[in-house]
Amino acid sequence: MSNESKCPVMQGGATQQGGANPVWWPNTLNLDILHQHDVKANPLDANFDYRQAVRSLDVAALKKDLHDLMTDSQSWWPADWGHYGGLMIRMAWHAAGTYRIADGRGGAGTGNQRFAPLNSWPDNANLDKARRLLWPIKRKYGNKISWADLIVLAGTIAYESMGLKTFGFAFGREDIWHPEKDIYWGAEKDWLGSTRYPDDNRDSLENPLVAVQMGLIYVNPQGVNGVPDPLRTAQDIRVTFKRMAMDDEETVALTAGGHTVGKAHGNGKESDLGPAPEGGEIEDQGFGWLNRSGGGIGSNAVTSGLEGAWTTHPTKWDNGYFHMLLTYDWELKKSPAGAFQWEPVGIKTEDMPVDAEDPQVRRNPIMTDADMAMKMDPIYRKISENFYRNQDYFSEVFARAWFKLTHRDLGPKTRYIGPEVPGEDLIWQDPVPSGPRNYDIGAVKSEIASSGLSIAEMVATAWDSARTFRGSDKRGGANGARIRLAPQRNWAGNEPARLAKVLGVLEPIARAAGASIADVIVLAGNVGIEKAGNEAGFDIEVPFAPGRGDATDAQTDADSFAVLEPIHDGFRNYLARDFSVMPEELLLDRSQLMGLTAPEMTVLVGGMRVLNVNYGGSSHGVFTDRPGTLTNDFFVNLTDMALEWIPTGKNSYNIRDRKSGRVKFTATRVDLVFGSNSVLRAYAELYAQDDSKIKFINDFVTAWTKVMNSDRFDLI
Repeated sequence: MSNESKCPVMQGGATQQGGANPVWWPNTLNLDILHQHDVKANPLDANFDYRQAVRSLDVAALKKDLHDLMTDSQSWWPADWGHYGGLMIRMAWHAAGTYRIADGRGGAGTGNQRFAPLNSWPDNANLDKARRLLWPIKRKYGNKISWADLIVLAGTIAYESMGLKTFGFAFGREDIWHPEKDIYWGAEKDWLGSTRYPDDNRDSLENPLVAVQMGLIYVNPQGVNGVPDPLRTAQDIRVTFKRMAMDDEETVALTAGGHTVGKAHGNGKESDLGPAPEGGEIEDQGFGWLNRSGGGIGSNAVTSGLEGAWTTHPTKWDNGYFHMLLTYDWELKKSPAGAFQWEPVGIKTEDMPVDAEDPQVRRNPIMTDADMAMKMDPIYRKISENFYRNQDYFSEVFARAWFKLTHRDLGPKTRYIGPEVPGEDLIWQDPVPSGPRNYDIGAVKSEIASSGLSIAEMVATAWDSARTFRGSDKRGGANGARIRLAPQRNWAGNEPARLAKVLGVLEPIARAAGASIADVIVLAGNVGIEKAGNEAGFDIEVPFAPGRGDATDAQTDADSFAVLEPIHDGFRNYLARDFSVMPEELLLDRSQLMGLTAPEMTVLVGGMRVLNVNYGGSSHGVFTDRPGTLTNDFFVNLTDMALEWIPTGKNSYNIRDRKSGRVKFTATRVDLVFGSNSVLRAYAELYAQDDSKIKFINDFVTAWTKVMNSDRFDLI
């Protein structure tokens, strides 16, 4: 992909193209992504705390019920071989498998598989049945277990019930109550369409997407765009799984482990299926893909269109996948539904799995194009052969990879709840040690205040340390002070020279006081804001909570942190290069990832401008004659009709006095959007009022503190 034209944002979701007024004003900024998951949509009591409720859950009883469910076949959706394990694993996998590292969005952490579009993706066909099978258990345990936790746990218990020793499980995923609006799933208007590759290079998959086609979780099981070619499919797999933070060994383990159990369904005509759940009739009650021609369940179900099991014993955790894949030659055939699939040549009768309903009948096993990639790609083949020789090693690698897949978006280990949380600290969890709390905060602030650092230097460093936080997967933030480690210390957006200077001053202060560097960086930002408030004539104190720790290089996966690099930050008027979306859309994207509301975004931008902390010392948007003073001048001058706004470039403007013609200020689109967008202007006018001077300061301090504490899960 061309980095000059693509970037990891929702691509159009931030304008009215994704909203209600596409005909009249297609380019108006849509702020809805900052207002989603409003309390009005949540039916639970205002004081309900899921993280507290789940601690009272009888985990042993719940696990027993799930184990019992696996073999309690229901006539309305019979279990293959009398075991729902394959179905439950697929449900959990497809919930977790939407996660992508580029923006941390997707994943199983919110229970969003219950809502459109995910509940109606072609690749999620018949997972509505899995959730309905779980409903009696959800009903029994009520609010002590979220759908998000239950879906993942069901898949994990399915593996346990078939013989895998799992790595562990953590509760703590809180449900949402309406579809997420902030996730860009692709620009295609047709299911299984694909415009994600600007050229024929399979590495050019549009960022931040992971799946190769609209409506798929990963890759097309029949081959690239439905054309079998295992080596080309291997390219897609490698790109896709890398964007999920999986290496080659984890990729092979997950592919093999997912296909060690269960089967694909394609024993019928796809044309006989009704609409997906979101498009069904009211009497369907949320069920989708119904076959009204008669049958269409059990052995006659149609899901992916491929038909058959991968292994001899599809309800047992074993090494049968590699035995089947590597022992036999495979030829291309078609399923009864007309889908391409690979079948073995000259297979022994005893290696054939029995029919899912009739144990007296044996069926040919199958492989997808993705499975054949594990055999034909040289790197995947070597890993597969090693797993075949070492069953215990394969089981361990898979168990850890499954845990990573299903917990990656849950955040750091401090957010994990339950009796089966693994004791081991894993590097992908971004571990941070506990930090000291009992030091003289006042003395540290005095040392910082007399250090000679400027307000801009202190505030910018604290902001840069905290702004990496992503509410999507709970990564980044000021805790750990990773801004002083590679790769963050070298990121252009962090202004390495300025950063090195500030750290050179703050680190000795931290050592002398027995405080963490992470705490002192945040304290320095607070000191800068308090100084700026005093300059404005207000005696303010910015709240501070000690206890941040300092991560080490050994606790930091430098490659994994590369995706957190800020290539745009409207709060500091930073834009590394031009993108295919407007700077104000990029600001929305970052604000949403940071968990900010529209008013919080507004007051932070206004405050950061007058504090004069723009990247590189730029004067764009510094609408004040008193830089470094915490005033509402940004909003006063933005809304002053004595001034006019003159474009001088693609993203630059002069702010000129109407009478004299003198240029008073300069600006970017990110600055001027707070005057042009009607909603943002309403906020700007509020903060520009003469009676809002102290409100502006108070609101800025509150929003600032929220950003500094976003990753302090120990404060929840």
